[in-house]
Amino acid sequence: MQIVTDTHTHTVASGHAYSSLQENIAAAKQTGLKLMAMTDHASTMPGAPHYWHFENLKVIPRVVDGVGVLRGIEANILNPEGELDITESLAQRLDVVIASFHEPLFKPADAATHTKALLAVIKGGKADILGHLGNPNFPFDIDTVVAAAAEHKVMIEINNSSFAGSRQGSDVNCEKILLAAKRLGAQLSFGSDAHISYQVGRFPHALALAKKHDFPAERLVSTKAERLLDALAARGKQLHQYYQEVL
Repeated sequence: MQIVTDTHTHTVASGHAYSSLQENIAAAKQTGLKLMAMTDHASTMPGAPHYWHFENLKVIPRVVDGVGVLRGIEANILNPEGELDITESLAQRLDVVIASFHEPLFKPADAATHTKALLAVIKGGKADILGHLGNPNFPFDIDTVVAAAAEHKVMIEINNSSFAGSRQGSDVNCEKILLAAKRLGAQLSFGSDAHISYQVGRFPHALALAKKHDFPAERLVSTKAERLLDALAARGKQLHQYYQEVL
């Protein structure tokens, strides 16, 4: 099982990451990626870039040195009503929108509250991917959320960084989430959540988990560039035309 896309990376613009976009692209080429999403933190995260950062992503070439660059954002879930810190118009213009819980902006509560928020995010239509759901600080009803994600064609991320100290204790939950996705027909994406270029395109823990449980390759969008673009097209984002040279 070869992984050729990375749907979750950060640049120095996020305020707590350490590599430029060009350094990340070079790392993506070295690790054999065909597509890499640039998903800096949305503006309400402490230290995050200004809104104009995302409005100006259009200046980034679609393909750089043989690597396709998707223009994205990691938006923050702000409340139990599923509000995200991104406008509808920007969400439609970006290629990839990840929605994630972050402790500075959503105080951890109980599973019912987190489940309500995630369901609202899914049904709200802005989010293409649910980010690092394995975080033990944000328990939720896994089957209910995964089933809703499958129904609404929202991808679920297996975040490699969650196994490597970012959110300690995530490994058990990630395994439960992957098994639910396998059973309920949801699509998975792999995100390195790279905050330095050396992490881009590297998924040893996520890949081992997928292999352990024989997750269907056709529902792991990271195994082919076309699969990721098809998954985004199912959500109304027609991007194939921009990346023909890397497919």
